[in-house]
Amino acid sequence: MLLCISASHKTAAFDLLERLSVHTTDIAPLIAEHDSCVRGAVVLATCNRFEAYVDMDEPVTAAGPVGVEAVLLAAEAATGVSASEFEGSYRVVTGPDVAEHLFAVASGLESVVVGEGEIAGQVRRALTDARRQGTSSTELERLFQRASEAQRGVKNATAIGRAGRSLVRLSLELADSRVADWADLDVLLVGTGAYAAATLAALRDHGAERITVFSPSGRAQVFAAKHGIASIDDAEYARAAASADLVITCTSADHHVLDAAVLQRGRAELSGELRRITPAGAAECPVSHTAGARRLVIDLGLPRNVDPDVVTVAGVDLLDLETVRLHAPLEELQATAEAREIVRLAAQKFALAGRRQSLAPAVVALREHAFGVLEDEIARVRARGDDDGRTEQAMRHLVGRLLHVPTSRAHDLAARGRADDYVAALGTLFGIDVSAQDSATGGAADHRDDAALADGVA
Repeated sequence: MLLCISASHKTAAFDLLERLSVHTTDIAPLIAEHDSCVRGAVVLATCNRFEAYVDMDEPVTAAGPVGVEAVLLAAEAATGVSASEFEGSYRVVTGPDVAEHLFAVASGLESVVVGEGEIAGQVRRALTDARRQGTSSTELERLFQRASEAQRGVKNATAIGRAGRSLVRLSLELADSRVADWADLDVLLVGTGAYAAATLAALRDHGAERITVFSPSGRAQVFAAKHGIASIDDAEYARAAASADLVITCTSADHHVLDAAVLQRGRAELSGELRRITPAGAAECPVSHTAGARRLVIDLGLPRNVDPDVVTVAGVDLLDLETVRLHAPLEELQATAEAREIVRLAAQKFALAGRRQSLAPAVVALREHAFGVLEDEIARVRARGDDDGRTEQAMRHLVGRLLHVPTSRAHDLAARGRADDYVAALGTLFGIDVSAQDSATGGAADHRDDAALADGVA
């Protein structure tokens, strides 16, 4: 059984999501170790979403509550967010709804900005991380691979991907009203990762030219050389932050990289420089910082890169992810009916394939039973003399014909959600215990299941 514990911008405060985004690489292994009935776990953590996808051993009593407990305890151990704090900020998705939920998430339909493109890569990386940690499972592999297929289907068949805007671009669009000419803006970019590269591209699309980069981890020079912009070091950071018209932070740091103290220190340093270059006897004046102009700080980090106290500095405004969410033009960004329909159909297809696979062991068991009887009869025919092999050939043909209908019926019943009826019939009519036979044959059953599916079930 698949289940998903989902906390997103729709259910949880950004403060909580911020805390849940710390040390998420530790969570999937902790979930998987919680109980033997947990088959696998994949954790998806983004700037506005924390989700754990868990594959449970369905026959176990109360598998659902055990899975939820595993996630809550793992999240508390890794991030410090207790179950009581988490309460009311998440929802549990189970069964067939899990696929539709993930497919919608991967397609950007559940994002702050509907249609944003970053989430597809984050979904793929979540599966990659689970593989590396050894917490994936066959069903989770299938789920996440189909999610990527659904995302590509939505992107290729609808306008949502082309019309959708990333958080970076939406943030800049929200800043547009206060910018007369982006080319005249002094911009400081804090961060050098993939998100920073996307931010730089968006800035250039808007016409920004005077862009400088700073890296708290010391990678500014390499990033600057690669992208053809200027870089600064630690000693210059405060002054650059205080003098920039626009500061955009997008680092993976788990602490604030900009606060009021940094801006105040930078202004003090700039004032000291101005006094040093003022001619003797001339009246000294405070640094104007372009008199009357207001500075804007955009914080795209989660955890937050910027301390909210920056707004206590005169002339400084802060735009963070929560503000972006509040200002997103939702009526414009709502998913189209076509995109939702593609996701719904993809989820139905996923569920159908799962039901077919659930009957594959039963079809294998039936075929093994029938061909076991056939081989016994062929042995008797050979003992009595079947020199030309025609009798054996006719018997094999007959058994193949007899198996065709029950194999096709397995396909039909699986599609209608009646797999249990088929398994029960095998037990009643032939005394075949599918679960016992599947357990006894172990891993080799997978290959026979594939053959059965190819032979008429799939």
